[in-house]
Formats: sequence, C-alpha cells, structure tokens
Amino acid sequence: MSDARPLPAPPRILLLGADGQLGWELRRALLPLGMLQACGRARADLNDLAALRALLDRERPDIVVNAAAYTAVDKAESEPEAAMRVNAEAPAVLADYAAAQGAFLVHYSTDYVFDGRKDQPYTERDTPAPQSVYGRTKLEGEQAIARSGCRHFTFRTSWVFAARGGNFAKTMLRLARERDSLRVVSDQVGAPTSAELIADVTALALHRLRQDADFAAAAAGASGLFHLTATESTSWHGYACFVLERARALGAALRCATEAVQPIATVDYPLPAPRPASSRLDCARIQAALGITLPAWPIQVERMLAEVLQSD
Repeated sequence: MSDARPLPAPPRILLLGADGQLGWELRRALLPLGMLQACGRARADLNDLAALRALLDRERPDIVVNAAAYTAVDKAESEPEAAMRVNAEAPAVLADYAAAQGAFLVHYSTDYVFDGRKDQPYTERDTPAPQSVYGRTKLEGEQAIARSGCRHFTFRTSWVFAARGGNFAKTMLRLARERDSLRVVSDQVGAPTSAELIADVTALALHRLRQDADFAAAAAGASGLFHLTATESTSWHGYACFVLERARALGAALRCATEAVQPIATVDYPLPAPRPASSRLDCARIQAALGITLPAWPIQVERMLAEVLQSD
C-alpha cells in the first residue's frame, strides 16, 4: 500500500488593482503560485467597501494581494475622503477578512509615510511622519493592517515604474521628444524601483511562506513590514538624465540633449502636496529574510527603456 499523501490544494489568490502597472506584473508573478483571480477596478473598486466585502465573501481567497491604491498625490490634497477610503478604509476591510478567515494579506505602501529629512536611509523601525494627505492615508492603511492582527506583508516602496502605464521615465521620454530643454527637481532623492522587481519579490516571499517553515515562523513573529526598493539612489534630475542618455544610446530620437536638462530646486516647482526630500529606504531586512540581493536601479530602468522603445 502506498503511503503517498495527497498534495495540498493550491491557494486561492485574489489580486486587487490588477490593471495598474504593479498589478500587471503581479499577474505574471503570482500565476504559478495558485488559483489566481485578478481583479481590476471594474470588478473591485476599493471606493465601494460594501462591494469589496461581498467580493471577499464570494471568492473566499486564501491570499489577498492588494496592489490597488489612490495614487494621485496632489489630487488627494483636495480629495482627502476618497484617498482615505481607498488607502486606509479598504485595507482595513481586507485585514479584517484575513484575520477572521486565517488568510494572508499582501499590501503595498510608500516612502511618503516619512518626512524625508533623515540623512540616512529609513529603516522599518523609524517613526513615520507623513507630510501629505496621500502619505497620511497610506500610513493609516499600514496601521489598520497591523492592528487587525492578521498575517501579512506590507511592502513600502518608492518611485515605481514599469513598461506599461504612466510613470516619470516615460514622461521624460515624451517631453524630450517635444522640447529642446527640460527643468527637473534635483534636491529630492530616492531609488527608482521596477514593478517587475516588486512583483518577483512578492512571489518569492509567498512561495517561501508556504514552503519554508523557518521563514514562515520568522514572518509570523515579525511586524510583517518590509522596505522594498532597488539599491543605490539618485535625484529626479539624475534619473531624467539617465533616461535620456540611455534612450538615445538605444536609438531613440530626442530633441532635448542630456546637457539641456536643467536642475532646479523643489521650491522652484511648487505642487499641492509636499514631497519627501529623501525617499531612501533601507532594504536590509527583506534581503536578509529572503537571502537575496536587490539590483541597482539603473539596471532595471535600462531594461524598461529597451522594452518601451522596442514597442514604439
């Protein structure tokens, strides 16, 4: 008689925000891990909390991955209730479900929870001090998840980009084709981070959670909060110059020369929502937990540029 045991059923995974630039990459990364239900805004609008609860009750996921968010940073200053509903109240609904059902929640947060005044990269132990409505609502989402007691990963990241969707690098490419010169802020620093990298690390962490008892125990005993960005850092001005330089090397026809990208101060480009001067995040914890080395941001940006220019 065989003593073989049946394999455990693959987990039911509910992905929210599947039509965003991170959600698109998560579809690919999460697909091998279980039965994936990918929902964009048309099927899962986080503005409608009652509908969100109904979706959870209907689908009964074992893992919820929330890549949806209110990300219009400046618009949030005049729409605080909408930002709060999506960035704080909806994650609280997800966390309450996960706590009650023993499910696992993955959520994404932001460098905007900090004021940007620290002269070293921020660690998970640093006290948040958000300066904008967007940052405050994202922090409240983090706190609601932590209070729920559910098993979770909250990944803070920064300056996210992808080949699909809108982002700073693609905006710089468009403007460099239209204009002879550009003015870009040079006194804000951070790490451009690809949605592909975030998605791959998410999938690895969830795989390890199911396959590695030691990692699962460590995750359960920790806060569940991790910083996740590419390594090294640059300013928005340095980022723009790199994008134009590499795009031109890849064959893009641009009107604006790299030398014509003028550095300016934040005060010279006023916006409704304040930005952190430093968005640098210390990612030592996630690298140690997973035994990985995160790549430097230029490698990821050049890969994205190659994909974007090839499809032009």
